[in-house]
Amino acid sequence: MSRIVLTRLAAIVALAVMLPSAWAAVSRDEAATLAQHIVPGRVLAVERGVHVDNSVVWRVRVLSATGELRVLVIDAETGRSR
Repeated sequence: MSRIVLTRLAAIVALAVMLPSAWAAVSRDEAATLAQHIVPGRVLAVERGVHVDNSVVWRVRVLSATGELRVLVIDAETGRSR
């Protein structure tokens, strides 16, 4: 491989390593707290994912006080519910 290709590949790998920290505008714990404010109950799981529009989101599973399982999607950048 040429030196230019290796340099570009190294830059892409470096960016990929740095991206997860950029996703952390709203942390996992903050997403869980926001979801509990919307649907009072017990948080069962919090997973990071990609929304249909390619934005990073948190998917929060909450068992409500009435026993209903709800999945809330919290924008990882703004903290808004979708």
